Formats: sequence, structure tokens, C-alpha cells
Amino acid sequence: MKMVRITSFLFPPLGLILLWRGGQIRLRRKILGTIFLALYSVLYAGAVVALLMLWTGLAVEWRGGFPPVLTWHKTLPNYDAVEASRRAQARMPMPSEPPAIQAEWPGFRGPDRDGHYDGQPIATNWPAGGLRPLWRQPVGGGYASFAVAGGRAFTLEQRREQEAVTAYDVETGRELWATAYPADFNESMGGEGPRATPAYSDGKVYSLGATGNMLCLDAASGKVIWKVNILADNQADLPYYGMASSPLVAGDKVIVQAGGRNGKSVVAYDKLTGQSLWRALDDPAAYSSPMLVQLAGRPQVLVVTERRAVGLQVADGALLWAAPWKVNQGNRNNAQPVVLGPDRFLLSAGYGTGSEGVEISKTASGLAARPVWRNTAMKNKFTSSVFWRGFVFGLDEDMLVCLDANTGQRQWKDGRYGYGQVVVADGYLIVLSGDGQLALVKAAPDHYEEAGRFQALEGKTWNHPALAAGKILVRNAAQMACFDLRPGHS
Repeated sequence: MKMVRITSFLFPPLGLILLWRGGQIRLRRKILGTIFLALYSVLYAGAVVALLMLWTGLAVEWRGGFPPVLTWHKTLPNYDAVEASRRAQARMPMPSEPPAIQAEWPGFRGPDRDGHYDGQPIATNWPAGGLRPLWRQPVGGGYASFAVAGGRAFTLEQRREQEAVTAYDVETGRELWATAYPADFNESMGGEGPRATPAYSDGKVYSLGATGNMLCLDAASGKVIWKVNILADNQADLPYYGMASSPLVAGDKVIVQAGGRNGKSVVAYDKLTGQSLWRALDDPAAYSSPMLVQLAGRPQVLVVTERRAVGLQVADGALLWAAPWKVNQGNRNNAQPVVLGPDRFLLSAGYGTGSEGVEISKTASGLAARPVWRNTAMKNKFTSSVFWRGFVFGLDEDMLVCLDANTGQRQWKDGRYGYGQVVVADGYLIVLSGDGQLALVKAAPDHYEEAGRFQALEGKTWNHPALAAGKILVRNAAQMACFDLRPGHS
């Protein structure tokens, strides 16, 4: 140091250079030390986690975001518990047959696939401890929701190496029938089990399993009327996350996304016989479900494929219009389109993609689509938004957001709900959060107001809720439960 001072005094430029180089060496050593410490900490933490996973049962669970969650209680079906529960139920008397089965919530996200419950009023003064369940019990694996008709709830679940279409009594949770067949789908991030919700129509249940097995069953008995594997029937490939698109019943047809090439992407089958009626498009399938809508004065099937949104003629599958829509990072669309008015609908996706308002208009040659706004204020990943009185409410990744449907402008963003699901009832949003909580939020465009929240299920919950006759049914890959939402019954 003395030499540096002498040199600095005798030769100022040389001294400054030596001081600067000395400082640079110390800075480099400090940076290298910090990097080494960080790498050591990561490796040490990784080793500790690996040992805990090896010795204690600590597990990795993907819950929608990044990084995954470390948990000692991964959300998995307990097949021994399911089988014991159903054996006990078999000793109970069967409920009486309803005089007439009416569809109250006939399939995925309700009668119009828009997440609207328009039945009787719901209780909005939830107790501090939450609603008491009418029943709660174990269930098989998978991400299907319920179709509800005549007091019966139909779902699709994994039962060991089989998929099972099942029917339950809504009042008691008693299993009424289970129709199983060999099918075993599993992937590393979502886990095992079927993904698509069955559809109910005119005394029959239509289900689509994770590997493409579509069944038509008698709703009263579970007897199989017809079946077809839509992948084999249309020379289609199985998507990475399995078949997740729910069947759509439209008149005499059951319409599905098969994803086959050479005009076999979207297929309509006769709902009574299972015979194919028409096939359309060459697009790979997405995970969202076909919808029967009316846009620009024309009834049509609205479908989002891997690369675009399209409107198809119900009678023959003819293409009416197309709008480009690609999800970032090579992903496929999950969220349902949301109809915003007579000629507009919303598209939304996660992975940084965002949302787009699309307008369908009449032209001299038919119909045409054009975007009217686009932004990243709403990114529906595994969820779908709802439209209520001019505004869109939904989860932007894991936070609740309100958008002006006309402009796409964000009104507010508040409240974390994980990668859950949203429905609207009686002017309120009912949110089933990604960790199994049920929350009640006022559907107000000018402010965020949560009116109640409680733990309804334990563990990761990606399944959509279903509402019928004043009750809400919820499930995940391990549990199912029913709560009474009627005023005065909480």
C-alpha cells in the first residue's frame, strides 16, 4: 500500500491505474464469491429437498404456477378409501327414482357453457366458519366436473387402472351406479385421470375419457348404449395433457374435438346411434370445449382449435368464419370463449398470451371475424371467465380481474385464488380456488369486495364447480362435496 501511495504521488496516472486494477480484482473476487455462495446454497437446498423426498415423503406438485409446490400431502385419490366408501353406500337404501329427469346443469359450465347459474337465489351471508357440507366423501382421480339432472350428478373419474362414469344422488352423495372400462392416462405435471366433464341430454349421459373413449350411457342405469374411440375413429393423435374437451350435445348430434387430419378435426356423431354425421377442419385439437352459440344472427358451433377460433354450421360442419388464435410457448388453448353480446366474444389464454375481443359481422359472402381489442390484462390459464352486465370477471393467472367487455380496459385487479374456477350467480362470483377454498365476491365493476371464503376441499383443485337446485357440487382428484346455497339453509 505504501508503494501505491509513493507511485501515486510521483506518477499520478500510473497510481490511479494501479488503484483501479486493485479495486477491480477485489470486485471480481466479491462477485465470484457471491456466485459461488449462491450456487452452493442452491445445490445444498436441492440436496436437502432430495433427501426429504427420499426419506419423508415430501413431493412436488404442480398447481398451475412456477415453481411447483413442495408438499407432504399431494392431491391424489385414495382408492382404498373410495372403495370402502362405496361398499358402505351399497348397504344403504337406494333413493326413489325422480318422476322426470330435467337437466339443471347439463354439462361443462352449465346450460350454455358460460358459467352462469340462473336458478333460484343464493345465500350471500355466508357464516364466518363457512357453509356446512350436506356431505363430503372420497372420489376417484381426474379433473372432470359434474353434469346434474333430476337430482343426479354425473362425473368421470379414475378408479385404479380404469376410468369410471359415475352417478351420485345429489342429496346424500350415494353412488347410484358406476360404469368402468380399461383406461389409464398419466402425465408428469397434471397427474392421472380423465379431464373432460360428461354431458346430459334426454335421459342419456355422454362422456369422453382422457384417451379418447366416448360413451353414451343410460342415465338411470349406467348401461352403455354405444361407444367409440374418437382418436382411432379419426386417425388423431393424443395431446400431451390428454383429451380434455367435453362433448357438446346439439340437437340430434354430439360434437367433439378429435383433432384428426384430412378433415377429421371436429366431428359430429348421431347422439342415439354413435354414427358419424359430419367431419370438418384439419386443425390439431385444443383443450377447450365446443359451444353452441348465436353470433351475428346465426346459430353455430364455436370451437377453439390449436391455431384458431372458428364458427361451424351446426347442420353440416361447414366453416362460417375463422379468427387466428395462438397460445404462446407452443401451448394449446384451455379457456372457454366467452360470448359478450350478439356479435362479440372473448378469447383468453395464459403463458403471457392475454385476451382478445372478437367481432363477427355479416358480409356479402357470409360472415367474417375481426379483432376489436387485445391486451394482457386477463390471462385465463386453466380457468374461464364469466360475462356479467357489460363486464368480464375472471382470473388473470391467479388474481381476480374485472375488464370492460367493450374496450378490454381493466377496472380492478385484486384477491389471489390460485388457478381456480369462476361462476356467476345472483350478482355474485363464486370462486373455487386452486387450493379448494370457496369464495363469494360481489360482481361489481367499480370495486373488489369479497363477502366470504372457507375451505371446501383439501388440496389442489382445478375442477369446475357445478350448481343445480340451489346446491353447489365441488370436487378435485381426491374429494367431492356438496353445499346448500339456498337462503336460510346455510
